Amino acid sequence: MSIQWDLKHRLNQAVNAHDMAGVLACYSDDAVFVSPTGVAQGHDEIGWVYQDVFRAFPDFHMAAWFELDGCDNPTCTEWTYTGTHTGPLLLPGGREIAGTGRRIAIRASCTAHISDGKIDSHREYFDQLELYSQLGFGLAELD
Repeated sequence: MSIQWDLKHRLNQAVNAHDMAGVLACYSDDAVFVSPTGVAQGHDEIGWVYQDVFRAFPDFHMAAWFELDGCDNPTCTEWTYTGTHTGPLLLPGGREIAGTGRRIAIRASCTAHISDGKIDSHREYFDQLELYSQLGFGLAELD
């Protein structure tokens, strides 16, 4: 196993433990995190993204089911994200939806570029419509 994959596995363990210090220890101070919900740069903003997920899904869990063998940098992983939506979830545009009590299981993938033993660029990809549909919303405007 490479240093890059060791770091990626530590990040996965920290996320599943909801260990913010452990999560942020995996990122460089000026790392960039890109996801369907936006761009975050640096520990403060990246920490906020994870905290928002943990607040909305207190039992949030990432299970890796594919890691691209032979590709150490960037690392490429496919996941299943699971959790129960019990807390407020921030939507694009700044609106929040209250917890629905619904369980999610969504597919995701990510790449993480690592330099000097830290993630400096992390890109997460998931289908927001899949997430919102599992929460009970479709393409209609929320009230």
